[in-house]
Amino acid sequence: MELLRHIVVFIHLTGFAVLFGAWAVEAFGGRRRFTSLMTIGMTIAAVAGLALAAPWGIEYDLNYVKLGVKLGVLLVIGALLGIGTGRQRKTGAVPPAMFWSVGVLTLLNAGIAVIWR
Repeated sequence: MELLRHIVVFIHLTGFAVLFGAWAVEAFGGRRRFTSLMTIGMTIAAVAGLALAAPWGIEYDLNYVKLGVKLGVLLVIGALLGIGTGRQRKTGAVPPAMFWSVGVLTLLNAGIAVIWR
């Protein structure tokens, strides 16, 4: 059971890497637009994160406040990606504040995972 949990953690980290990596490529490439790869990475991280929130294969209590905060941040990221992608299709551009918020919130979510025990 522990091996399965480690595999799910690996998939979760891969989803984060895809989301943040795709965002970083756009940010430092100068285009500042949302891509479908960002949405795919967010979806992978979300599904794996929800699987990790279930108390299986561990012998300690989960921090449900931390999980709730991380889920809230994830929902905001998803909303920003959804709204921004729709706006991008309509006008051809994403508002800069929306674009930068996705990157900052993604890093915030990773920071919460690492620092908050």
